Amino acid sequence: MAHILAIGIATLDIINSVDAYPQEDSEIRASTQNIRRGGNAANSAVILSQLGHSCSWAGTLSDDNDGDFIDHELQRYNIDTSNSWRAHGGRTPTSYITHNRASGSRTIIHYRDLPEYSFDSFSNIDLSAYDWLHFEGRHCQETLRMLHLAQQQQPHIPVSIEIEKPRPDIETLFKLGDLLLFSRAYARDSGYTDGAEFLHAMHTQAPEADLVCAWGNQGAWALARDDSDNVIFSPAFPPSRLIDTLAAGDTFNAAMIDARCKGQSLTEALTAACQLAGQKCGVEGLDLPK
Repeated sequence: MAHILAIGIATLDIINSVDAYPQEDSEIRASTQNIRRGGNAANSAVILSQLGHSCSWAGTLSDDNDGDFIDHELQRYNIDTSNSWRAHGGRTPTSYITHNRASGSRTIIHYRDLPEYSFDSFSNIDLSAYDWLHFEGRHCQETLRMLHLAQQQQPHIPVSIEIEKPRPDIETLFKLGDLLLFSRAYARDSGYTDGAEFLHAMHTQAPEADLVCAWGNQGAWALARDDSDNVIFSPAFPPSRLIDTLAAGDTFNAAMIDARCKGQSLTEALTAACQLAGQKCGVEGLDLPK
C-alpha cells in the first residue's frame, strides 16, 4: 500500500441520461438523473483507494451544501480531506453532463465560481508522509510552484501530472514530472492524430519522464524515459456492454499510478490501466467490480 496525495479539483456532477442527443432548441425527457461527486484528481483518488492505497486529496471546497456533499463522499471512500481548503462564498464547481445512451458519448457543460487551490495551502502539507504525488495540470503558475517545492523538499517522491487539455503555461510543468499522463484531447489539440508520433514529440520537452497517452477505444501508448526509441502500445479492453464512460480517463490514470507504485514495468502498467478503464466503462459510477 502506498500513501498517495492527489492535488486538483472536485466537482458536483449532474448527469442526465437521454436516449439520443437532443437537437438544438428542442425539449426532451431524461431517462435517468444521477448526482455524483466528480473531478479528475478526486476521481483518481477514489479508484486508488479502492485498489488498496491510503489516499489524500488536496483542493478547494466551497462552504455550501454541495461542498459538504463532496467532502462526505470522499471520506466515504476513506480519502483524507484534511489538506483541502474551504472557501467562504462562491459555488461548488458543477458539471452538467448529457449522457447519450445510444452512443455512450457524454457532453459536459462546466461552471465554476471558486478559487483554485493555492501554493500557500499546498506549502502547509507535510509531504514526507507520502509515497507518490499526483497533480492535475491546471492553474499552472501555482502548480509549477508546488512542483518546485515538492522537488526541493522530497526529491525522491515520484510525481505524476495529468495533462488533459491545453492551458496557459502548461508546458512549464513537463520537466518536473516523473510520469506524464496525456489525454487524446491534448494530443489532438497539439496537432497529432497518432499517439506514438505525439509521444516522440513530447519526449523532446520532457526527456526525463515516462510518457503515456490514452486514446480511448483505440488503446494507449507509452514511451519510457530510458528507451525512447521504442513506443509501447496496449489495445483497449472494452466491456461486453458499454454503460458509462464518464471518468474512464481518471480510472486509467489511477491504474497507471497503482501499477507503478507496485513496481510493475511501464508495459505492464499500460496494459493494466487499459484493462481497468475498460472494466469501469462496463459499470455505472466509480465503484469497481468486486
